[in-house]
Amino acid sequence: MTTPAPKPKLRVAAYCRVSTDKDAQAESLEAQVSHYEQAIAKNPEWELAEIYYDEGITGTKKEVRPELMRLLSDCENGKIDVIITKSISRLARNTADCLEMVRRLKALSIPVIFESENINTSSMESELLLSILSGMAEAEARSTSDNSKWAVRQRFKDGTYRYSTPAYGYVKRGNTVVPDPEKAEIVKWIFAQVISGDGSHVVAGKLNKRGVPTKKGGKWASTTVLGMVRNEAYTGSVLCQKTYTDHSYRRHHNHEELAQHLIEGHHEPIIAREVFEAANEAVDSRARKKGIVKEYTPDAVTPVYHKRHCFSGRIICGECGGGFRRRTHVGYAAWSCGTHITDIRRCSMKFIRDDSIKTAFCAMINKLIYAPGRVLKTYLKATGTTFPAMPRIMLEEFDEELFEKTVTRITVISRTEKAFDLVCGLSLIETLGSVPVNGVTYRGRPIPRSFTSPKFIDHYDDPKVQAEYVYSLIKERPCQQ
Repeated sequence: MTTPAPKPKLRVAAYCRVSTDKDAQAESLEAQVSHYEQAIAKNPEWELAEIYYDEGITGTKKEVRPELMRLLSDCENGKIDVIITKSISRLARNTADCLEMVRRLKALSIPVIFESENINTSSMESELLLSILSGMAEAEARSTSDNSKWAVRQRFKDGTYRYSTPAYGYVKRGNTVVPDPEKAEIVKWIFAQVISGDGSHVVAGKLNKRGVPTKKGGKWASTTVLGMVRNEAYTGSVLCQKTYTDHSYRRHHNHEELAQHLIEGHHEPIIAREVFEAANEAVDSRARKKGIVKEYTPDAVTPVYHKRHCFSGRIICGECGGGFRRRTHVGYAAWSCGTHITDIRRCSMKFIRDDSIKTAFCAMINKLIYAPGRVLKTYLKATGTTFPAMPRIMLEEFDEELFEKTVTRITVISRTEKAFDLVCGLSLIETLGSVPVNGVTYRGRPIPRSFTSPKFIDHYDDPKVQAEYVYSLIKERPCQQ
């Protein structure tokens, strides 16, 4: 009689987190790690896979927790069978993140055990309770955040706010900041160069040529110089509440949504007020001559100087995250990644033609017109979001006004793939290659207006994922030879 093979043990991973790096919290983290080492060792059906822990990191957004992201990656790579954690608030204080992670893990047949709430997500009945409890954890995180913000704003009002990170040219000394003699001279030189007529890009180039490092020891960029010229801290003042964080934990520039407080004489100035104003007028004057308007986009933390071209400030490199700049080539306009222009070793993304972006946008709009009910209308109805009125007939040429109304950002994935982020929340990828389509190669090709698609099937519960999936099925109809 053969002896049955022993049942393999489940590989169990534990996740721990503390939100600050203070000594007491560090002890709490050690206690959590010790607890899980013992708990997993006591269960004869378990074996310890690994203990993952994030230290000194907030729990409101999963993307800022590297160990949690590594845990999820290991789950997808088949290294883990079960996850155990202390409570829902340890895993996430954002309801959407919590449910998204749990569903993602359930699809991999990996249950999550929440000890405090006595929830095991292998049971389908747990999801409603999980939703309720994670919502409560999110509300608690918001309440804590609001209390902290109130305390900071009170310090703004009474002028007792303390500089946390001094600007370039200053060093922290006690509860205040003082000029760093060597770097203060660099600051004065920058302002003098700008007043004399040099643009921020030229000033950055001169600093790099001289071998002057930035605050973090890197290369100077035009945006760094421009940010310094706009920073009132060099006049000895502090403008409080330049930015704010919304309830979704996204940072925005403060366009008078919240009160700002100017604390004058907060510290020793490096630049006189009249020099500061002269430098800023020089920057504004150069912008006016180029037809550039200072504007703020809804999600921008800093002002965007653009409007000479509708794509300005909206194209992002999918490789490095840098912005694209418009350049004129022989016979056509193109857009290039700013990082690639500065240092090709840091980003390999090559330029894309202006007309390729316009053709891709038109193709994307025409696909939405081709199947309005299965992409836009279904998504808008399910989410309650809105979208500008669409044309009744397919586009034959680029419509700049429609682009301005519908697209918030373009991410260049490759020279042939662009992702259009729409105002309604969808992100649609359009592919335009150099292979012949409709009998014409890419350069000078017509805007596609004839499409085909297989039968649309509802594959996903998430309306955004489903809409983007349906869109991906729509293909340009090849020409008849």
